[in-house]
Amino acid sequence: MNAAVAMTPASGLARESRFADPDAAFRLLAKAHRDLDERESAALNARLVLILANHIGDERVLREAVALAHEAR
Repeated sequence: MNAAVAMTPASGLARESRFADPDAAFRLLAKAHRDLDERESAALNARLVLILANHIGDERVLREAVALAHEAR
């Protein structure tokens, strides 16, 4: 997939992994939570969500992501 197309807001939410090494990305996130209690972990997640939502910068894509996350419950 062309990276320029994948990052265009009109393309919608990327549903396939865009990481060269998805396992490394997962390990990075898991390591970020190591040694945190439940409250600290939830606070880290909240900060990450806000930072990444700002990075997306497209309300339509954000709505799609929220809907997908709700479906996965």
